[in-house]
Amino acid sequence: MSLSGQAPDYIRSIHPYQPGKPISELAREMGLDPARIVKLASNENPLGMSQAARDAIAATCCEVARYPDGNGFDLKAALSARLGVAQGQIVLGNGSNDVLDMVARAFLGPGREAVFSQYAFAVYPLATQTVGATGIAVPAMDFGHDLAAMAGALGERTRVVFIANPNNPTGTFVPGDALLDFLERVPADVVVVLDEAYTEYLDEASRYDSIAWLERFPNLLVTRTFSKAYGLAGLRVGYGVGSPAVIDLMNRVRQPFNVGILALAAATAALGDEEFLTRSASLNRRGMAQLVTGVDRLGLSWIPSAGNFLTLRVGDAAAINAGLLQRGVIVRPIGGYGMPEWLRVSVGLPEENEAFLTALADVVG
Repeated sequence: MSLSGQAPDYIRSIHPYQPGKPISELAREMGLDPARIVKLASNENPLGMSQAARDAIAATCCEVARYPDGNGFDLKAALSARLGVAQGQIVLGNGSNDVLDMVARAFLGPGREAVFSQYAFAVYPLATQTVGATGIAVPAMDFGHDLAAMAGALGERTRVVFIANPNNPTGTFVPGDALLDFLERVPADVVVVLDEAYTEYLDEASRYDSIAWLERFPNLLVTRTFSKAYGLAGLRVGYGVGSPAVIDLMNRVRQPFNVGILALAAATAALGDEEFLTRSASLNRRGMAQLVTGVDRLGLSWIPSAGNFLTLRVGDAAAINAGLLQRGVIVRPIGGYGMPEWLRVSVGLPEENEAFLTALADVVG
């Protein structure tokens, strides 16, 4: 038997996650000047990171010969104070993807099932399959979560439910009262993962307090990230908040030192920079309006988004994407999500949004 044959079938059948194309890769492929390339593919903060985070990195860089605090005390203390939970209710991850993977390793396995929505984040089925569990993809409703259908899909083997709110890649949003109603319908022995990677971009009217629900629902785990609004995607810092029992199990499968020393320092500083977060959300609102206006002008349809990206229907998305790449604009084709006619574009700086809209008009001409 070959070496590849030694791996379980469920590992060999995995299709690896495809990240957004890096600027350097497109520059090499197309012979383009990297400085002229616009990347709007990975929902990154176009403002970069805050000055507070930069200063924290500079102050900590001389310590990189040492291992980081494996418990992440300072960051957990800051999160504890901000969220009003005990430090024992927080687990840190190498990005929130790491936290999602911990959930799969702690609660799933062969003979168990995870329920998630069609068009939901690709890591949910990937993490599920990696541990030999079965993923149940519930058909979406208007490109978003059909919570009634998801509740109906729960069975004796269900151990985890994944919900992204706002959802990636479609940007759809589930109101807080609907989520609360769903939680009341889920058995107490099923972990509900509420993935709030884009929650900082919600407008005031849409906000709900999921952290307050933890006392009532010990099976709830809220996951968040510093990769989006906080601008720390390259440092990989995420976290989960849940009951002490859930967090204890996740810490048992967590890799030691899974969050680096610079990442811990930057995230702790970024958490306290409210002005930067407010500025990022404001820029996103203006940029979203700019993209929607431009896409409407081209007569293209789009999905209303509560995140920092817009998903639009362009027809032959592969061909349109190729044309954009030739013009130095990187967006995200989402054919892998079963949406071959759609592209997802991140909200960028005003000039980046305009460069995308100009290139798109040229390609769809």
